[in-house]
Amino acid sequence: MINNDDNNAPSLQTSRVVNHSPVFYGWVIMLAGTLGLIMTGPGQTYAVSIFIEHFLEDLAISRSLASTLYAGGTLAGSLALPFIGRQIDRRGSRQMVLIISVLFGLACIYMGFVQNALMLGLGFLAIRLLGQGGLGLVSQNVINQWWVARRGMIMGISGLLLSLLGLGALPGLINWLVNLLGWRPAYMLLGAILLLVMAPVGYFFYRDRPEAYGLQPDGVVAKVADTAVNPLVPISPLVAEVNWTLAEARRTPMFWIVAVSSALIAMLITGLFFHMVSIFADNGLPADMAAAVFLPIALTTAVITLLGGVLLDRLPVRLVLAASLILQAIALLLAQYLVSPALAMIYGVVIGATAGSFHAVGSVVWAKYYGRQHLGTITGVTATIVIVGSSLGPIPLGVARDTLGSYDQALLILAIFPVLLAIAALFTPKPEKE
Repeated sequence: MINNDDNNAPSLQTSRVVNHSPVFYGWVIMLAGTLGLIMTGPGQTYAVSIFIEHFLEDLAISRSLASTLYAGGTLAGSLALPFIGRQIDRRGSRQMVLIISVLFGLACIYMGFVQNALMLGLGFLAIRLLGQGGLGLVSQNVINQWWVARRGMIMGISGLLLSLLGLGALPGLINWLVNLLGWRPAYMLLGAILLLVMAPVGYFFYRDRPEAYGLQPDGVVAKVADTAVNPLVPISPLVAEVNWTLAEARRTPMFWIVAVSSALIAMLITGLFFHMVSIFADNGLPADMAAAVFLPIALTTAVITLLGGVLLDRLPVRLVLAASLILQAIALLLAQYLVSPALAMIYGVVIGATAGSFHAVGSVVWAKYYGRQHLGTITGVTATIVIVGSSLGPIPLGVARDTLGSYDQALLILAIFPVLLAIAALFTPKPEKE
């Protein structure tokens, strides 16, 4: 019989799926957690962007209003993430992924029934909170709990799968479903998949902290016998780590450099994805080209995520973070000159490199710098900061397009900020705890 996880339990737990696994269970966690990250898609901007033009037409709302509703829903939803992060630390990933998956599935089904701007705003709030926020948070955290020494490589593999199956395949699949069924049934079908696939997978396979089952992160063999007395004590020099509380982490400069940089990149990528079809149209490229460019984005994201993950096991985080910020600035400048399919593909590669390096940093940095013991609480707060940034992304570009008739001025001004943060990141030291 499978016992519920309890991070605070001083004695070992038993689990049929963990104890009878033919391989180190961290590999199962990596696959299950990656599926969870892929299933955040219906709440991610790259998937929502497929529905935007349908929202504008069927609900008779302006692009500025849709951008504001999306930003407001994202911002409001992010305020609950610190609470969700604390609940992950307290209740465990298994219980929380079940709750989040069910609610997220119901939210997607609700999206098929929206009739006006108010209902759309509430739907945006729900799918951003539960998809991009809650499901992404619990899935990324559960992988981090099982890997330490090889965390970068494992998150790189996870990011590779996420890029190919999520960012790469999902927009095209959704576009096909919308053309086949209509946008309302398509969103409802995505909700049904969350209820019938993600919720059971999360319940049966998510588990917290390998120490609770007599195992060690990375599959390291235990070297002392008192693990059952205190399973939170690291017992191998390969997996030894320093754990910070949220209050301690917030007092380090690197916490804010990474958080603000992540928020800025999330904001800018969200804005570009949200207005992707319109940006391409302004440059004389068809909507099909906007959908097609997700393929080079996905492929590049996959490769760079894997490469970045491997590098993060060897290089300082600040170098990879600075590279991501510079790439983001280049993408913003390129968006003004998409006058041919070739340039559109190059643009997709640059965005993919930005997203890949950004994902590599964001997936490991908090556990790498601040440990696993309070990881849910810390990432709950940092996810809020990032999603606040993401919520603002559609607004400046949407307002610029409606008022100035072009995205160009906003794109040029926004490109300055990632360059400034890249310089700051290079000169910020790694946090050290006395």
